[in-house]
Amino acid sequence: MAQAILLQAVEKLGDRGDVVDVSPGYLRNYLTPRKLAQVATPGSIAEARRRMEAAERAVREQAERAHENAALLTKTVLTIRQAAGDDGRLFGSVTAQDIVDAIKQARGLRLDRRRVDLEQPIRMTGTHMVTVEVHDGVTATVKTIVTAQ
Repeated sequence: MAQAILLQAVEKLGDRGDVVDVSPGYLRNYLTPRKLAQVATPGSIAEARRRMEAAERAVREQAERAHENAALLTKTVLTIRQAAGDDGRLFGSVTAQDIVDAIKQARGLRLDRRRVDLEQPIRMTGTHMVTVEVHDGVTATVKTIVTAQ
């Protein structure tokens, strides 16, 4: 049996970074040419372990930044000026893209418009609470005030 470090998840064999025992022919003829695994040497095992730790650390730091950004957005009040009639109805509407642009201008955060939870575009002036997903599972509610120009 030969030992291999998986570079990608392989069904019925293991996940990325696992050290597995496989037959030498399977490693040489299938896993290595498809860049699914590499031969496990003491140096490559240590390198794979370092890479996995660095990836876990990066994910943790990204989650911490997401929580900080969510806390910042919760304290943020966006003011969007839009042309409106006397009754408070907007001539256009405030869309998710408008909210993302206002967040970028106010706080410098780049967000995807698909992460803004708006069932319908805002068509009335007033105060609206908009939910924004900052990161997977991390959301913030942003107070948005729409005023007439």
